[in-house]
Amino acid sequence: MAIDRDDDFGFKAGVKAPVIGRDACIDAAVKLSLADPEDSDANVLYAAVKLYDELKEKGEFEDVEVALITGHHDVGVKSDLELNKQMDKVLAKFPADGVIPVTDGAEDEQIFPIIASKVPIISTRRVVVKQSESIETTYYIIYRYFKEVLSDPEVAKIVLGLPGLVLLLYGIARLISIKYPESINIVSSTVAGTILLLIGGYFFNKGFNLVSYFVTFFRHIRESMSKGLVNFVSTIAGLFVIMAGAIHVYFNFEYYIRNSNIPGIPTDPLLAGITYMYFFNNLLITGLTIIVTGKILQAYMKKDYHIWHYLTALLLIPGIWVTIDITTSYVLNLTSPVLIDFYKKVLIAVLDIILATLMGMYLREKVRGWRRVEAGESTSQA
Repeated sequence: MAIDRDDDFGFKAGVKAPVIGRDACIDAAVKLSLADPEDSDANVLYAAVKLYDELKEKGEFEDVEVALITGHHDVGVKSDLELNKQMDKVLAKFPADGVIPVTDGAEDEQIFPIIASKVPIISTRRVVVKQSESIETTYYIIYRYFKEVLSDPEVAKIVLGLPGLVLLLYGIARLISIKYPESINIVSSTVAGTILLLIGGYFFNKGFNLVSYFVTFFRHIRESMSKGLVNFVSTIAGLFVIMAGAIHVYFNFEYYIRNSNIPGIPTDPLLAGITYMYFFNNLLITGLTIIVTGKILQAYMKKDYHIWHYLTALLLIPGIWVTIDITTSYVLNLTSPVLIDFYKKVLIAVLDIILATLMGMYLREKVRGWRRVEAGESTSQA
């Protein structure tokens, strides 16, 4: 059985597989030889026919048949499925007890497990096409190799692009060293480091496919900006305020301590962190307010039913600010439960939570119809 996994017989010569029988196989081999005299698959089929004649002459088997199965030009799962179907057709017409696959390389031999699952493999035959050892033929083979390399952009980048880059940088370094001979060591080290960096970066990217990750990341950002520009801008602005505030408080920590009622910088890491949070509270709440406000505006523009979530969160932000302020002030002994101001803040926090809860329940009912609008239904259809 001759195997043509990439379907050169069908793609180049228009042969419809499977091909069963000596005369039909010779006819298919002649068609491929005329279509592409340099294709080795024709020699594989000729070798299969020759093996058929030899086995027929020896009479070692009760009956012998020769056949050709082909895959698909898109080598992979698609070609293997096609080979599997054609194998069933061959066995349906000639129920063989064993098979001798004839191939021209390792690629075709990858389907041996498929064949073995249907019928035992008695032996295998690999066909190697002999080449002339003359200089002219060797030159032609090398020429064809480079022609194939140049026709494939990905292979050309590695085989020609990287060596070309190395030679280019080395040539530039040599020219610079002629003009400035005293800097030859610096230039050589710089060029060598650049070459290693570029080659290493290229292989690293190929190994981990980093470019596709960056492309996907920027595609998500672009889609986010096009579908939710207000939300995107407000989120970036809010995060910028929070990060800038955190850095500002960190580098001006001593200044805030001197201008407060705190006696000095706490030596305990936990107290120092609570003190930091006490000063950072205002900027943190400001950043969160910007982010949530952007989400509310974006939801209103899109008639998004979940706007009530964001409005409730916005109403809860003052309670969050008061809670952080009370807890940090209490730990730092800046306030006490016996003071009226303490109870005022506690009352404000509790009232804010109650107000946010009630408003959230009210808004959820108020915008319930937005869900139907978003799903393409009208409120009147409800």
